[in-house]
Amino acid sequence: MAQKKRGIAVNGRQTVLVVDDDRSIVELMRDFLENDGFRVMTAFDAEEALALFREAAVDCLVADVMMPGQDGFELCRKIRAVSDVPILFLSARDDDVHKIRGLGLGGDDYIVKTASPGEVVARVKAVLRRYGHARNAAPRVLNYGRMQLNFDTREVLVDGEPVALTPKEYDLLRLLSEHPRQVFTYDQLLERLWEGVGDKHTVRVHIARLREKIETDPNEPLYLTNVWGVGYRFEGKPR
Repeated sequence: MAQKKRGIAVNGRQTVLVVDDDRSIVELMRDFLENDGFRVMTAFDAEEALALFREAAVDCLVADVMMPGQDGFELCRKIRAVSDVPILFLSARDDDVHKIRGLGLGGDDYIVKTASPGEVVARVKAVLRRYGHARNAAPRVLNYGRMQLNFDTREVLVDGEPVALTPKEYDLLRLLSEHPRQVFTYDQLLERLWEGVGDKHTVRVHIARLREKIETDPNEPLYLTNVWGVGYRFEGKPR
Protein backbone atom coordinates (compact mmCIF):
# COMPACT_ATOMS: atom_id res chain seq x y z
CA MET A 1 0.00 0.00 0.00
CA ALA A 2 1.38 3.40 -0.95
CA GLN A 3 2.56 5.63 1.86
CA LYS A 4 0.91 8.98 2.45
CA LYS A 5 3.69 11.46 1.79
CA ARG A 6 5.12 13.48 4.60
CA GLY A 7 4.18 17.11 4.72
CA ILE A 8 6.10 19.83 2.94
CA ALA A 9 7.14 22.78 5.06
CA VAL A 10 4.78 25.74 4.57
CA ASN A 11 6.72 29.01 4.32
CA GLY A 12 9.71 27.14 5.72
CA ARG A 13 7.73 25.86 8.73
CA GLN A 14 6.90 22.27 9.59
CA THR A 15 3.32 21.42 10.51
CA VAL A 16 2.36 19.74 13.79
CA LEU A 17 -1.15 18.41 14.35
CA VAL A 18 -2.18 18.49 18.03
CA VAL A 19 -5.24 16.50 19.13
CA ASP A 20 -6.64 16.46 22.67
CA ASP A 21 -10.17 16.76 24.06
CA ASP A 22 -8.83 19.20 26.68
CA ARG A 23 -8.95 22.55 24.88
CA SER A 24 -6.66 24.24 27.39
CA ILE A 25 -3.88 21.73 26.61
CA VAL A 26 -4.40 22.17 22.86
CA GLU A 27 -4.19 25.95 23.14
CA LEU A 28 -1.13 25.80 25.39
CA MET A 29 0.72 23.43 23.05
CA ARG A 30 -0.27 25.56 20.05
CA ASP A 31 1.21 28.66 21.67
CA PHE A 32 4.49 26.95 22.55
CA LEU A 33 4.87 25.24 19.16
CA GLU A 34 4.06 28.39 17.21
CA ASN A 35 6.49 30.34 19.35
CA ASP A 36 9.16 27.85 18.27
CA GLY A 37 8.38 28.35 14.60
CA PHE A 38 5.97 25.49 13.87
CA ARG A 39 2.73 25.75 11.96
CA VAL A 40 0.06 24.18 14.17
CA MET A 41 -3.23 22.47 13.33
CA THR A 42 -5.58 21.46 16.14
CA ALA A 43 -8.33 18.89 16.68
CA PHE A 44 -10.37 17.87 19.70
CA ASP A 45 -11.12 14.22 18.89
CA ALA A 46 -9.66 11.42 16.78
CA GLU A 47 -12.25 11.68 14.01
CA GLU A 48 -11.51 15.37 13.46
CA ALA A 49 -7.76 14.73 13.57
CA LEU A 50 -7.99 11.94 11.01
CA ALA A 51 -10.01 14.15 8.66
CA LEU A 52 -7.42 16.94 8.93
CA PHE A 53 -4.57 14.48 8.41
CA ARG A 54 -6.16 13.20 5.20
CA GLU A 55 -6.62 16.71 3.83
CA ALA A 56 -3.42 18.49 4.82
CA ALA A 57 0.33 17.97 4.82
CA VAL A 58 1.35 17.04 8.36
CA ASP A 59 4.93 16.57 9.57
CA CYS A 60 4.21 15.38 13.11
CA LEU A 61 1.24 14.35 15.25
CA VAL A 62 0.91 14.96 19.01
CA ALA A 63 -2.06 12.95 20.27
CA ASP A 64 -3.77 12.49 23.60
CA VAL A 65 -4.39 8.83 24.45
CA MET A 66 -7.63 8.98 26.41
CA MET A 67 -10.28 10.75 24.33
CA PRO A 68 -14.02 10.15 23.99
CA GLY A 69 -14.93 7.97 21.02
CA GLN A 70 -11.81 6.66 19.31
CA ASP A 71 -8.74 6.97 21.51
CA GLY A 72 -5.23 8.01 20.53
CA PHE A 73 -4.14 4.40 20.03
CA GLU A 74 -6.88 3.81 17.46
CA LEU A 75 -5.95 7.05 15.71
CA CYS A 76 -2.32 5.91 15.58
CA ARG A 77 -3.28 2.53 14.17
CA LYS A 78 -5.26 4.15 11.35
CA ILE A 79 -2.52 6.63 10.48
CA ARG A 80 0.15 3.93 10.55
CA ALA A 81 -1.78 2.05 7.86
CA VAL A 82 -1.04 4.88 5.41
CA SER A 83 1.89 6.90 6.76
CA ASP A 84 5.12 6.79 8.75
CA VAL A 85 4.73 10.38 9.99
CA PRO A 86 6.14 10.78 13.55
CA ILE A 87 3.53 10.28 16.28
CA LEU A 88 4.00 11.37 19.90
CA PHE A 89 1.51 10.32 22.56
CA LEU A 90 0.66 12.82 25.30
CA SER A 91 -1.05 11.03 28.17
CA ALA A 92 -2.03 11.36 31.81
CA ARG A 93 -1.27 7.62 32.23
CA ASP A 94 2.26 6.88 33.44
CA ASP A 95 2.10 3.08 33.58
CA ASP A 96 4.33 0.84 31.50
CA VAL A 97 1.38 -1.04 29.95
CA HIS A 98 0.16 2.09 28.15
CA LYS A 99 3.68 3.12 27.13
CA ILE A 100 4.49 -0.31 25.69
CA ARG A 101 1.19 -0.46 23.85
CA GLY A 102 1.62 3.01 22.36
CA LEU A 103 5.15 2.35 21.17
CA GLY A 104 4.15 -1.11 19.94
CA LEU A 105 1.45 0.40 17.75
CA GLY A 106 4.02 2.59 16.02
CA GLY A 107 4.28 5.64 18.27
CA ASP A 108 7.66 7.38 18.24
CA ASP A 109 7.48 8.77 21.77
CA TYR A 110 5.24 8.67 24.85
CA ILE A 111 5.12 11.77 27.02
CA VAL A 112 3.36 12.04 30.38
CA LYS A 113 1.33 15.23 30.79
CA THR A 114 3.34 16.26 33.83
CA ALA A 115 6.07 17.24 31.34
CA SER A 116 6.39 20.95 30.66
CA PRO A 117 5.23 22.32 27.29
CA GLY A 118 8.85 23.22 26.59
CA GLU A 119 9.89 19.58 27.02
CA VAL A 120 7.13 18.45 24.66
CA VAL A 121 8.35 20.92 22.01
CA ALA A 122 11.93 19.68 22.49
CA ARG A 123 10.83 16.09 21.96
CA VAL A 124 8.82 17.03 18.87
CA LYS A 125 11.97 18.62 17.44
CA ALA A 126 14.06 15.57 18.38
CA VAL A 127 11.74 13.07 16.72
CA LEU A 128 11.56 15.23 13.59
CA ARG A 129 15.37 15.29 13.43
CA ARG A 130 15.51 11.50 13.74
CA TYR A 131 12.81 11.12 11.14
CA GLY A 132 14.63 13.44 8.74
CA HIS A 133 17.86 11.49 9.11
CA ALA A 134 16.07 8.21 8.51
CA ARG A 135 14.32 9.54 5.39
CA ASN A 136 17.65 10.72 3.97
CA ALA A 137 19.35 7.41 4.66
CA ALA A 138 19.50 4.53 2.22
CA PRO A 139 16.16 2.73 1.73
CA ARG A 140 15.58 -0.11 4.16
CA VAL A 141 15.15 -3.15 1.94
CA LEU A 142 15.23 -6.85 2.76
CA ASN A 143 16.12 -9.08 -0.17
CA TYR A 144 15.08 -12.73 0.03
CA GLY A 145 15.93 -13.74 -3.52
CA ARG A 146 12.70 -13.72 -5.49
CA MET A 147 11.06 -11.51 -2.86
CA GLN A 148 12.04 -8.02 -1.69
CA LEU A 149 10.48 -5.88 1.04
CA ASN A 150 10.99 -2.11 1.08
CA PHE A 151 10.16 -0.79 4.55
CA ASP A 152 10.21 2.86 3.52
CA THR A 153 7.59 2.45 0.79
CA ARG A 154 5.76 -0.59 2.26
CA GLU A 155 6.21 -2.28 -1.12
CA VAL A 156 6.69 -6.00 -1.69
CA LEU A 157 8.10 -7.33 -4.96
CA VAL A 158 7.95 -10.96 -6.04
CA ASP A 159 9.99 -11.86 -9.13
CA GLY A 160 10.35 -8.14 -9.73
CA GLU A 161 6.62 -7.45 -9.78
CA PRO A 162 4.74 -5.48 -7.08
CA VAL A 163 2.33 -7.48 -4.95
CA ALA A 164 -0.79 -5.81 -3.56
CA LEU A 165 -1.05 -6.52 0.18
CA THR A 166 -3.56 -5.24 2.67
CA PRO A 167 -2.04 -3.25 5.57
CA LYS A 168 -2.50 -6.22 7.90
CA GLU A 169 -0.95 -8.66 5.43
CA TYR A 170 2.04 -6.36 5.04
CA ASP A 171 2.46 -5.95 8.80
CA LEU A 172 2.30 -9.71 9.30
CA LEU A 173 4.86 -10.39 6.57
CA ARG A 174 7.17 -7.69 7.85
CA LEU A 175 7.04 -8.94 11.44
CA LEU A 176 7.88 -12.51 10.43
CA SER A 177 10.52 -11.60 7.83
CA GLU A 178 12.39 -9.27 10.21
CA HIS A 179 12.85 -12.26 12.56
CA PRO A 180 13.82 -15.18 10.31
CA ARG A 181 13.36 -18.64 11.86
CA GLN A 182 11.91 -17.15 15.05
CA VAL A 183 8.71 -18.93 15.98
CA PHE A 184 5.72 -16.69 16.64
CA THR A 185 2.82 -18.35 18.43
CA TYR A 186 -0.78 -17.63 17.49
CA ASP A 187 -1.21 -15.65 20.70
CA GLN A 188 1.90 -13.55 20.03
CA LEU A 189 0.72 -12.69 16.52
CA LEU A 190 -2.77 -11.84 17.72
CA GLU A 191 -1.39 -9.58 20.44
CA ARG A 192 1.13 -7.82 18.19
CA LEU A 193 -1.12 -7.27 15.17
CA TRP A 194 -4.73 -7.60 16.32
CA GLU A 195 -4.43 -6.27 19.89
CA GLY A 196 -5.49 -9.69 21.18
CA VAL A 197 -8.79 -9.65 19.28
CA GLY A 198 -9.41 -12.78 17.20
CA ASP A 199 -8.42 -16.42 17.25
CA LYS A 200 -6.23 -18.92 15.41
CA HIS A 201 -8.52 -18.79 12.41
CA THR A 202 -7.81 -15.05 12.01
CA VAL A 203 -4.08 -15.73 11.73
CA ARG A 204 -4.52 -18.75 9.46
CA VAL A 205 -6.66 -16.82 6.99
CA HIS A 206 -4.08 -14.05 6.69
CA ILE A 207 -1.21 -16.53 6.33
CA ALA A 208 -3.13 -18.37 3.60
CA ARG A 209 -3.74 -15.12 1.71
CA LEU A 210 -0.08 -14.17 1.99
CA ARG A 211 1.02 -17.55 0.70
CA GLU A 212 -1.22 -17.13 -2.34
CA LYS A 213 0.53 -13.86 -3.11
CA ILE A 214 4.20 -14.58 -2.38
CA GLU A 215 4.79 -18.35 -2.58
CA THR A 216 5.50 -20.26 -5.78
CA ASP A 217 3.37 -23.11 -4.42
CA PRO A 218 1.15 -22.09 -1.48
CA ASN A 219 0.74 -25.76 -0.56
CA GLU A 220 4.52 -26.14 -0.22
CA PRO A 221 5.55 -22.77 1.23
CA LEU A 222 9.20 -21.77 1.20
CA TYR A 223 8.85 -18.59 3.25
CA LEU A 224 5.88 -18.87 5.62
CA THR A 225 6.12 -22.25 7.30
CA ASN A 226 3.99 -23.90 9.97
CA VAL A 227 5.25 -24.90 13.36
CA TRP A 228 2.49 -27.39 14.00
CA GLY A 229 0.31 -26.65 16.98
CA VAL A 230 2.34 -23.55 17.85
CA GLY A 231 2.31 -20.92 15.09
CA TYR A 232 4.53 -19.80 12.19
CA ARG A 233 8.04 -18.76 11.29
CA PHE A 234 9.75 -17.17 8.30
CA GLU A 235 12.35 -19.25 6.49
CA GLY A 236 15.22 -17.65 4.62
CA LYS A 237 18.14 -15.31 5.10
CA PRO A 238 18.31 -11.77 3.70
CA ARG A 239 20.91 -11.30 0.98
